[in-house]
Amino acid sequence: MYPLGTPGVPWGEHEKLTWCNQQSVKRSYQHEVVEQLKDVPDSLTQIQYGALPYDADRYPLYALVSSIPQDEAPWVLITGGVHGYETSGVQGALLFARQYAEQYAGSVNFIIAPCVSPWGYETINRWNPLAVDPNRSFKPDSSSPEAQALMAFVNALPQQFLLHIDLHETTDTDNSEFRPALAARDAIEQKHWNIPDGFYLVADTQAPNLPLQQAIIDNVKKVTHIAPADDSGLIIGEEVPTEGVICYDKKSLFLCGGFSNAQYCSTTEVYPDSPHATPEICNEAQVAAITGALSYLLATE
Repeated sequence: MYPLGTPGVPWGEHEKLTWCNQQSVKRSYQHEVVEQLKDVPDSLTQIQYGALPYDADRYPLYALVSSIPQDEAPWVLITGGVHGYETSGVQGALLFARQYAEQYAGSVNFIIAPCVSPWGYETINRWNPLAVDPNRSFKPDSSSPEAQALMAFVNALPQQFLLHIDLHETTDTDNSEFRPALAARDAIEQKHWNIPDGFYLVADTQAPNLPLQQAIIDNVKKVTHIAPADDSGLIIGEEVPTEGVICYDKKSLFLCGGFSNAQYCSTTEVYPDSPHATPEICNEAQVAAITGALSYLLATE
């Protein structure tokens, strides 16, 4: 039983405020994210596209954009930290921007939003202070300022995206904290699933593009192991159409991976709690997912 609220009764504003007041800052967005943006190559330009209303000075929102876009080059969107607690999503995006993006200058145009949910990053949370999940909030009437700001920024741009890579993690705390909190908040029953040991991808049910997903998986294999299906042939309760891949209907679930209308999209899921993982391996796995997708894209289009 989750230690907040009344069993069988959805949370009201009192419970949500109580939950928020129980959270605390555990790491620095300014130090671990904002200051790292200073080290990106000249091929990328830093843009502030908004700030969170909880504390605009503390939580400015930044994107990195190709400094000299090429007219004939495809546009690629990379998002990290939609769930702030998923560390390698943020640090993997920053690592790619600092050390890998420049080699694609001239052949790929980038927009990289490395930390969509900085309050969640600092407090190591899936939700924002309103007890809202940003990654279920990419819709016109969104109650997530994080999703609102990113959608407003991206949708105001004239270009169409060919590829969108959304960087995530699946952690042991999904089962110990975040899914029980969701069950308590909404007074619903959550099915139990085992957290898979390894990397996997979430494709879009409406356009899975399985050759793209396989190209990503093949590249990530060079860095870390791929999550096997469980005894029922599933990963987190979902069917596995090809190695290490499941599918969600991203638009109907209002996921970040679905809002950009990119022709190709994939959501990564790194497992940082594996005994075979380190923070460095997790970050490199995110980079390998991006570079694997880019290699496929440049060879195909």
